[in-house]
Amino acid sequence: MRRLSVLCLALSLIAASSLARANDTIVFAAASTKDVIGDVIALYGKSHATHIVPSFGSSADLAKQIQNGAPAAIFVSADVKWMDYVEKAKLIDAGSRRNLLGNQLVLIASSGSTTPTSLDNLAATLNGGKLAMGDPDSVPAGRYAKAALESLKQWKDLEPAVVRAKDVRAALAFVERGEAAAGIVYATDALASKKVRIAATFPEASHPPIVYPVALIAGHDDAAARDFFNFLMGPEARETFLAAGFSVIGAGTATN
Repeated sequence: MRRLSVLCLALSLIAASSLARANDTIVFAAASTKDVIGDVIALYGKSHATHIVPSFGSSADLAKQIQNGAPAAIFVSADVKWMDYVEKAKLIDAGSRRNLLGNQLVLIASSGSTTPTSLDNLAATLNGGKLAMGDPDSVPAGRYAKAALESLKQWKDLEPAVVRAKDVRAALAFVERGEAAAGIVYATDALASKKVRIAATFPEASHPPIVYPVALIAGHDDAAARDFFNFLMGPEARETFLAAGFSVIGAGTATN
């Protein structure tokens, strides 16, 4: 299953690269930013000629693809761990790194379901049903989810029910299709879907802060990449991020 996920990601990255023209800017971004980064790119395109090609996936897989030479110019990670991974490999312009966005962790259920309605004793509430979340071994949302459940002293009871998804959008899809009774995703993922509802929000103190760092990739940080990078920090992008439910940490801190 893991090999299949990696193969699918590789094929998607090949597709993105094949669509890119010689002077295009490729952006690797966490799956949870798919809608909003798409909106920001569309907004940018209204006033700029540069063609931005996005590729979305698990932050872990994207970071490893960058390490393997994928031609990304900008990386938006869903947590600091995978940005640290790329930085330690000396693959980013370290001076460009910024903490861009924040998010919340929520429990979701199908919009047609009446349970769960709280974080209390989820194992009993699920009554044998599955709980979808990102794989905590690699997916940032899954790592936050495991930490939150451990903080609430429920991980041990819930672990057998967990469906480990390849990224947070895959976890969302399990709940949308009714293949899991509940899921743990970011608030922005839940808000982007009409097929799920937010049953509860995890206390911020129950998990590490959710931070999305962004950086330019060394060797691909040309003028066009820097221009879009700066646009991500600007007021138009900020309003787009806020409208999608993200908190904005790094707007206004552009790089030259």
